[in-house]
Amino acid sequence: MKLNEVKEFVKELRGVSQEELAKRERELKKELFDLRFQAAKGQLEQTARLKEVKKQIARIKTVQSEMK
Repeated sequence: MKLNEVKEFVKELRGVSQEELAKRERELKKELFDLRFQAAKGQLEQTARLKEVKKQIARIKTVQSEMK
């Protein structure tokens, strides 16, 4: 993700509810699990997606902690 995309993503996250953030976090964690599984089997083609998903999860957790 480029800087502008990241800023837009975080801006969007700040506009949603805690429940929606938790839902998105669950979805990303499932995707991360699937990506790790593919990587372990040697079937992962987009290796950069692993890092991107981890960062998105961290951004969601940061926004959640800001809301508390």
